[in-house]
Amino acid sequence: MIRGVNRAPSKASPSSKLAPAAKTPIVEVSNPDLPGSKKSKSEKQPAEVSSVLISPPESNIADAVNAHTTVLLDEAVFALAIKPGGIYVDATFGRGGHSRKILEQLDAHGRLIAFDRDLSALASSREINDQRFVMVHSHFAAMQTALSNMGISKVDGILLDLGISSPQIDEASRGFSFRFDAPLDMRMDQSSGQTAAEFLAITTEQQLAEVIKDYGEERFAKQIARSIITERNDGRAITTTGQLAKVVAGAVTRFEPGQNPATRTFQALRIFVNQELAELSLTMPQCLALLAPQGRLAVISFHSLEDRIVKQFIRDQVNRDDLPANFPVRAADLPQPKLKAVGKTIKPSTKEVKRNPRSRSAVLRVAERTDVT
Repeated sequence: MIRGVNRAPSKASPSSKLAPAAKTPIVEVSNPDLPGSKKSKSEKQPAEVSSVLISPPESNIADAVNAHTTVLLDEAVFALAIKPGGIYVDATFGRGGHSRKILEQLDAHGRLIAFDRDLSALASSREINDQRFVMVHSHFAAMQTALSNMGISKVDGILLDLGISSPQIDEASRGFSFRFDAPLDMRMDQSSGQTAAEFLAITTEQQLAEVIKDYGEERFAKQIARSIITERNDGRAITTTGQLAKVVAGAVTRFEPGQNPATRTFQALRIFVNQELAELSLTMPQCLALLAPQGRLAVISFHSLEDRIVKQFIRDQVNRDDLPANFPVRAADLPQPKLKAVGKTIKPSTKEVKRNPRSRSAVLRVAERTDVT
């Protein structure tokens, strides 16, 4: 569930193919509401979808370009089978490791459009001065709309590196980690949406238990939810990561050795606050519609909940024969696959896991678009 780990930042290798330097354009996109999402009372109205490229605002975010090691860097970019003059989408820019690698393999006619809703990621994108590159401030569920506004209907490859990155979890003020006592935020996009603290202030015990069970796969979900609501009802609103971790620890009687008892609860709240699974479910059909024939889809997952969605979607598009057994139909009339799986799932090497322990749960799945419409 965690992408990357701290290391000295790397720069893209110089290439004779690189286009003239230009300030990175940013496209601001009005994000569609995801199922189950709620707006914060303080949330500003988003800007309308625009095809006008604008420069990113100056940021005061501390350590905006945090050190970061990209998981499965070579494997993921290789899986895209880059065409030098092709159009590619990095749906999860993060700190730009995959984007830089893709740009190295594009010629002057190639294009790369990257998406991210994290303000720190936008700050990091300013380091890429390349006219072939466009950054979009949005969650990737708005991918098809944003690309359409740029006049792009088909692309040659899409990469999704799901989950949370090390810079996000290691920055205390983001509220993702129980290792620090900080405001309980957990939003991927710090400029909008409901924080985890705001959710805990209004949720019911039943809803909270469902969130923790469904998104954290936590067997003590009911006990944890009851403890959190009791704490709130006693006048002690949970507003920091330290408070939440302490309450959860008191409710969980058994947990995996070496794992903090609050691990699953923090994961569940993060997924819910950012509607990560809903976003992924909305995005997979868009990827299918956007990919040109022989275009590649590469998805890196970090936990079973997101990997299950990816695996099932690819399987459904590879095996489209859902007719009843012995149904009288000619083979030529059977639904033809829109995707074909490429190879087996790829996991980090022993060497990568040793260098970056947070990569150990990563799984890369790759599929290729067929000619079937």
